[in-house]
Amino acid sequence: MDIVIVSEFSESFAKDDNDRFLYLAKMLAEKHETELVTSAFRHSLKTRRTEPADPWPFQITFLEEPGYPRNICLQRFRSHRTWGRNVLEYLEKRKKPDAVYCAVPSLTAPAKIAKYCEKNRIRFIIDVQDLWPEAFRMALDIPGISSLVFAPFARLAGESYRRADAVCAVSESYRARALRDNRKTTAGCAVYLGADLEAFDRYAAEHPFPRKDGEILLGYAGTLGTSYDLPAVFSAMRRLNRPELRLVAVGNGPLEESFRKQAEGLNVTFTGRLPYEQMCGVLKSCDIVVNPIVGTSVATIINKHGDYAASGKPVLNTQNSGEYRALVDEYRMGFNCRSGDAADLAEKLGRLADDPALREEMGRNARRCAEEKFDRAKTYRKLEAVIES
Repeated sequence: MDIVIVSEFSESFAKDDNDRFLYLAKMLAEKHETELVTSAFRHSLKTRRTEPADPWPFQITFLEEPGYPRNICLQRFRSHRTWGRNVLEYLEKRKKPDAVYCAVPSLTAPAKIAKYCEKNRIRFIIDVQDLWPEAFRMALDIPGISSLVFAPFARLAGESYRRADAVCAVSESYRARALRDNRKTTAGCAVYLGADLEAFDRYAAEHPFPRKDGEILLGYAGTLGTSYDLPAVFSAMRRLNRPELRLVAVGNGPLEESFRKQAEGLNVTFTGRLPYEQMCGVLKSCDIVVNPIVGTSVATIINKHGDYAASGKPVLNTQNSGEYRALVDEYRMGFNCRSGDAADLAEKLGRLADDPALREEMGRNARRCAEEKFDRAKTYRKLEAVIES
């Protein structure tokens, strides 16, 4: 088969790149002619992309995109619209593939690709990574105005949902949402973003994080932004007032300076953004991990869930996603906490800090969850099967 994967938000293309579509492309290239089409603008760093230094067993095509300075700004919408046009122009010039596997979001490109594939009788499969415009509305929710502002984006999302020949997603919640607009098929599957467990273990062993004797390390990895309730973690640490407890926060983001000020006087280490292999080492070196997502978030199963489980550490979770909370309970791999409730978070953090045996037991359960639900070597074969069917 000739398969085109379209993913606007690809990362570095380094050998340690944890990108879902890079991993899938490498898997498909074992049997198929595979091309990954992505943006010439690297969204996470807001910089122009350079050619990958490492060779890959599939074709990589960069298409021009103007770029933008901030995640929420008018330039971003214009940038995505331009890239969508460029993707369509490229596909119309290229020989017709047998299948197009398309990440959603962004929205303009998938909507245009959906029409192109339907017109040319090409199998069109979407992989829903996030819910737009729902996620934008969380950041900018003005009664009576937000619905009007985001209506065009809802229409674009609906175009790709309706025309998909199969719907894959990073969670069952997201797949169900897309299928509500689709009357063509029930084909597809929900496959968590997951982790390459073999690579995770190797990286963790090669990059241990230094720690002092007697410390209890609480690990966080992710964006330092509005979706993440690190202030509740700081408040819980103040309530406990335990000097041996140290939070190690991996990542950067728009609220980094604000979070640093709020953490003054606490035992908190901000590492900044780290390469993936070093982040694996941090998580593996910790005793507990924390998933402090705000209660209004529409996120379900995300990247850090797989990495947290792979680390074999118990998780403290404030996220309201029913799908993830059910996993935490089912595997007994940590504690679900009430969103925004620092007292509840402090009480459960204290229980884990006081009980090494409980940490060990819940950590083993977390690793079992990783092996059964998040191991890409097993779970991504389901995506492959959908594409080949």
